[in-house]
Amino acid sequence: MINKQEIFNASILIVDDQQSNVLLLEEMLREVGYTRLSSTIDPRMVYDLHRKNRYDLILLDLQMPDMDGFQVMEKLKDLETNGYLPVLVITAQPSHKLRALAAGAKDFVAKPFDLIEVQTRIHNMLEVRLLYKQLENHNQVLEQTVLERTAELRESEARFRRLTELSSDWYWEQDENGQFTKIFGPVLEMLGIRIDSELGNIRDNDGAGWNCV
Repeated sequence: MINKQEIFNASILIVDDQQSNVLLLEEMLREVGYTRLSSTIDPRMVYDLHRKNRYDLILLDLQMPDMDGFQVMEKLKDLETNGYLPVLVITAQPSHKLRALAAGAKDFVAKPFDLIEVQTRIHNMLEVRLLYKQLENHNQVLEQTVLERTAELRESEARFRRLTELSSDWYWEQDENGQFTKIFGPVLEMLGIRIDSELGNIRDNDGAGWNCV
């Protein structure tokens, strides 16, 4: 779950060519507790700013000179390869709303601003966005864990396979006391194990051994 403080600490970029609108939105958001606010009046800067900062939410005006909001969203798709654009569009044209949603925006607010509507839509969108990121991070951790466990399993299987191959070349018998009574096979030589028949022991090249009768 996402708590209220996490939402207020989310990073937000305000994009509007009118400085007065930027200041108004900043004041509205700071008043209710948002702390990480950035802004630009140049839509051409949005791509580089988002690539550097990866904002949780971009408040994007649609009607701007040089580059409108639709063009900005099209460029942002190159960064958000998973298809999720964290964009809430700002428009005074009702006809632009459906087009903006079709272009990838997740929600919209209308001009002139309604304080309660803006705050509610931003809060709801940030909650969904942060939950989405939380799920994404969880999936990455889960995927890494699966890869690690798979590697461990393959290593274990390889060890078992080697032991199985060795066991086919090493035959032994033990009595009821667990003592070796018979051992033979080419693996003994490969492992550097020799049978001391006089002492009734099995020894390796370092002299360590087991009782054999």
